[in-house]
Amino acid sequence: MSEEARYLIFLTEQYAASKGLSGSQVFILFKEKGLLPYIHDMFYTYHTERVENAIDDIGRMLEGNKK
Repeated sequence: MSEEARYLIFLTEQYAASKGLSGSQVFILFKEKGLLPYIHDMFYTYHTERVENAIDDIGRMLEGNKK
């Protein structure tokens, strides 16, 4: 498994914990909203920052408010 894939799993679980959801619910949400490729592409940025920054960024993406 690639580092990017491992980080996607980690970030999914962290996002789920922060929102009181299950990892499966969040993975489905990310998939339905088309965020999986975005998160994968952001690996090199996200993994060098605090996980809260990634969670906030993803929350903005889900709300439709890109950076």
